[in-house]
Amino acid sequence: SLPGHAQTAPDLPADIAPASGPRAMRRRLGSGPMAPLKLASGCDRRCSFCAIPSFRGSNVSRSPADILNEARWLGQQGVRELFLVSENSTSYGKDLGDLRLLETLLPQLAAVDGVRRVRVSYLQPAETRPGLIETIATTAGVAQYFDLSFQHAAPTVLRRMRRFGDPDRFLGLLDSIRTRSELAGARSNFIVGFPGETEADLDTLCGFLTSARLDAIGIFGYSDEDGTEAVGLDGHHDEDEIRARAEHVSRLAEELTAQRAEDRIGELVNVLIEQRRGTTGEGRSDCQGPEVDGSTTVTELPVSVQVGDIVAARVVETTGVDLVAVPLRQ
Repeated sequence: SLPGHAQTAPDLPADIAPASGPRAMRRRLGSGPMAPLKLASGCDRRCSFCAIPSFRGSNVSRSPADILNEARWLGQQGVRELFLVSENSTSYGKDLGDLRLLETLLPQLAAVDGVRRVRVSYLQPAETRPGLIETIATTAGVAQYFDLSFQHAAPTVLRRMRRFGDPDRFLGLLDSIRTRSELAGARSNFIVGFPGETEADLDTLCGFLTSARLDAIGIFGYSDEDGTEAVGLDGHHDEDEIRARAEHVSRLAEELTAQRAEDRIGELVNVLIEQRRGTTGEGRSDCQGPEVDGSTTVTELPVSVQVGDIVAARVVETTGVDLVAVPLRQ
């Protein structure tokens, strides 16, 4: 055969691959021990700042069988952490007639051969029900990690965003999570400088952040998205004001998340090793999501530990939001 044109055996079952034409091949885009796994596409919510429903449509959930089949394949490829992604994971299964389908699916994913940890992303606070909190907090193999889409804390701003909540409700949700899992990780993103946001609203947000004890905080200055309702709202701030507000809240968030990391000194953590250099490994514990959260450095690694292993360790110090830990001695 011509160089580069050799046929390799397809890795999809014969009943899925096409009967003729180019053979269907499944290949991972990355090679690390973590891989994203899509739950659904689209969103049923109509937040005034978000254009996603206009081009992705309403929430469409993948079937549990499809998700489990992909999870098994990923486990065979060396994936140790599944990162479940969608625009709104709390809506998973609603269009399939079972709003609590995620609670059923998570233990099944955690039991897949090769998979050591399952992590859920993007939970809508208004839809984060007690049963889902219980499942995430208590199921072996599911990261005790809550990626909550608060977006703001001032009720007036949230209403203009076509969202729900206030500081008391959000803090109550975090309290209910920590009652079930004292060491659970929690993160969220926030938009500042939204049209009509007052200084008092900004103070409300800062007060909430101070009380919430989040492990990771993303701060974004508002910008118009074409075709969204927010474009037509009154009270737009100029770019300099939005930038100043974002910088102010970002400084507070950096301080607060560093303090939260320090609170974890002495805790026991399970760290997925993603890189190793000599006797030092870099990875993430349950409370740290991929790419956007902090990381955990594990020192004094035994020779036997490889990339993809999960190491039980104790946090001994911090650097900003990042943790430093040493392995537990067997």
